Amino acid sequence: MRGLLTVFNKELADYFISWRGIILFGVVLLTAVFAIYGPAGALQNIRADLTSTSQFGATQFVFLKLFTTSGQSSLSFLYFVSAFLVPVIGIAFGFDAINSEKNSGTLSRLLSQPIYRDTVFNGKFFAGITTIAIMLTSIILLISGLGLSMIGVPPSSEEVFRLFLFIVMGTLYGAFWLGLAMLFSTFLQRVATSALATIAVWIFFLIFMAMISTFIANTMAPIGDTSTTQEIFRNIEIQITASRASPIFLFQEATTVILAPGERTASELLQLLQQSSGGGLISSTLPLGQSILTIWPHIVTFIAIPTMLFAISYYKFMREEIRST
Repeated sequence: MRGLLTVFNKELADYFISWRGIILFGVVLLTAVFAIYGPAGALQNIRADLTSTSQFGATQFVFLKLFTTSGQSSLSFLYFVSAFLVPVIGIAFGFDAINSEKNSGTLSRLLSQPIYRDTVFNGKFFAGITTIAIMLTSIILLISGLGLSMIGVPPSSEEVFRLFLFIVMGTLYGAFWLGLAMLFSTFLQRVATSALATIAVWIFFLIFMAMISTFIANTMAPIGDTSTTQEIFRNIEIQITASRASPIFLFQEATTVILAPGERTASELLQLLQQSSGGGLISSTLPLGQSILTIWPHIVTFIAIPTMLFAISYYKFMREEIRST
């Protein structure tokens, strides 16, 4: 345990003191704040929603709108976090975690000390997760503090707990990207190759997954101008199922339910549309417990996949022969 804490503290200090960590934190912080408070940020649309008091639910969970509302020419904070911020942080902290130490010879010198091999791997992984959690918490607190002064509406206890759940989900999501980057760093010898492999997976899920899910849906359940309503619903259902292979889609779906209590998962929306037979949906907010129950499969998935990635990397690292260079 003492060796683990030593490696953990050393890696944590490296993440925060290194120029990579400082620049990364500065960029994501400025971009996230600008997305909300910039000239075309979300704050303008939030104020417009507050003035239209006739809209159902416009005054409910106002504080959470800071994180889910998009601007006129900018993305919402939630989309920015899921598509760019957390994946970039996880990849940046993990793509050279193992192979750079092996190539420079510091890993063999480190293992010659009275430190167990598994403490090195565990310390790097847990330090990365802790850094991601601290970054997310700092950004949420900063945006909350600025939002409190700008809109003048304090968060309710339920909104605070929903933000806490969002940080937990964001940390698990970051653990996935960190685990994926460390997996490539463990299996691939060159740092540049592991970085490119991880970025390629990120771009695949970010850009190409939507095209692939549409292609699968159109192949299995083709639709046209004469298609019936049931055939269209079948096509959408397949497209939703295929899209859930992407962690970005899963995270966006889960956190939307957490931060926007009036929203539903894609499958629930489709079921409601089928039941209403095109008669329109009645908007209502979900209680906190019901929201957690709705996204419970997503939470389990984001615990299971990083654990699996960690286990594969751990097994490879423990059985690998490491020689001094």
